[in-house]
Amino acid sequence: MSTSPNKQLVETYLEGFRTNDHEKILSCLSDDIAWTVFGHFRLTGKKAYDDAIEGPGWVGPPQLEVVRMVEESDTVMAELRGSAPQQSGEPVRMSMAEVFVIRDGKITERRAWVIPLVENDHR
Repeated sequence: MSTSPNKQLVETYLEGFRTNDHEKILSCLSDDIAWTVFGHFRLTGKKAYDDAIEGPGWVGPPQLEVVRMVEESDTVMAELRGSAPQQSGEPVRMSMAEVFVIRDGKITERRAWVIPLVENDHR
């Protein structure tokens, strides 16, 4: 079974995050990209996006695992789990839901819900 171009674009984007490759990440985005992490921030444009790739206190790229990915029309939704190393030495574990809206082969909007996990795989 082949992967759709939209899902492949999201996979390329995620690989950029896994390797902290700003050029790869930015190559997947439209110039007017809008990024919202609910409860935390909203930004627009590639420059602002580039500046926000490493989260506050992070000291390396995150480990991200795709749990599932679904697509409808110009939208891809990915359920992810992962962790990110922190300056404190303890990684932050998290569960994420990400919505990617794609226009002309580029991600034009990303909406994310990020839930820190401190106890187990669901709390």
